[in-house]
Amino acid sequence: MTKSTGPLAGMRVIELAHIMAGPVCGLMLADMGADVIKVEKPGGDDTRRFVPPEIEGEAAAYMMMNRNKRGIALNLKDPAALDILKRLLADADVVIENYRKGTMAKLGLSYEDLAEVNPRLIYCEISGFGRTGPYADRGGFDLIAQGMSGLMSITGEGPNRPPVKVAAPISDINAGILAAMGISAAYANAQRTGQGQKVDTSLFEAAIVQTYWQSAIAFATGDKPAPLGSAHPLNAPYQSFQTSDGWINVGAANQANWLRFLDVIGAPELDEDARFSSNAARIRNLPALVEILNGYLAQETTAVWLERMDRANLPAGPVNDILQMHADPQVAARDMIVAVDHPNAGRVQTIGHPVKYSRTPASIHRPAPLLGQHTRQVLADLGCDAAQIAALIAEGAVIAAEEGAT
Repeated sequence: MTKSTGPLAGMRVIELAHIMAGPVCGLMLADMGADVIKVEKPGGDDTRRFVPPEIEGEAAAYMMMNRNKRGIALNLKDPAALDILKRLLADADVVIENYRKGTMAKLGLSYEDLAEVNPRLIYCEISGFGRTGPYADRGGFDLIAQGMSGLMSITGEGPNRPPVKVAAPISDINAGILAAMGISAAYANAQRTGQGQKVDTSLFEAAIVQTYWQSAIAFATGDKPAPLGSAHPLNAPYQSFQTSDGWINVGAANQANWLRFLDVIGAPELDEDARFSSNAARIRNLPALVEILNGYLAQETTAVWLERMDRANLPAGPVNDILQMHADPQVAARDMIVAVDHPNAGRVQTIGHPVKYSRTPASIHRPAPLLGQHTRQVLADLGCDAAQIAALIAEGAVIAAEEGAT
């Protein structure tokens, strides 16, 4: 198994998180080289039961979110298990938690509790709405965050249609990425000062920051932006168009690209039409513009248009489905689909790390753990001998996979 060489090699992270936002954060840190120990309850992270689909009995969702981590299962109702967790945290650089507010404090694991014994600890909290404010006690889900942030009011085909969420759980994923960013910044500060701190972000804030353009419009005009389908609120044409056999995205927003676009489709006269002669005019007359452009683009296939637009150095691309994206040669060139060997599921594919480092490359070198796969190993690292580990397993304080799982 390849040892991590990423920029965060040497960082020790305890992940007390489940489902998605917290595990995304742990995944990002693990890809960047951190030793992430995922602590699960006796039944495991709930994503272990997000089936179908599964591969040889292993949930595909769990394997996607938890690669590169070591796994230990603790029954935190048992004082011995709680003591083990406290010992892990006493020597950790980072803890990630996404429990309801107050849960960690009830366990004696608040930031204040842990900072007394580990002042350099970075304590990352990911919640539905943040740990302060009138909604701090609420639980949170991606759907709720998308709706409350305004995202669902600007997503969809147009006004007077049912609300539409972004299909991907964008607030969950973005919250995990923001948390990893915050942890990395706090870790850099801790390396200079020796002082840790709390890092607090939420699904709500992670969704709000997706509204930069629409919020700018609302701040400037006082109007509420409406959904535009694939179109852009500030530039045109910048959207999907139907071809004779599918769809194509065209980014002809600035004037130079607009003129290139007209040359490609053979319609230079459109620039002389006052409705379309400037970006502002095109935005005002977008429905008419789209109707005209669809008439041109429907005359050829997506492949033909892409070849012509590529020759003209015009930003354009196909509207791929997920399988087509997986097969794209640029995806392969950027190592965005990689494979790892799982002890039960065999060789499984996963999404690669999205940032490339010239000196300290990220790596995906470990599959998602079986439940309790590394319990014995982690306990041994804490100084427990074989007899002590066996006793903890026997009393149900910890859960360990069968010996021999790697």
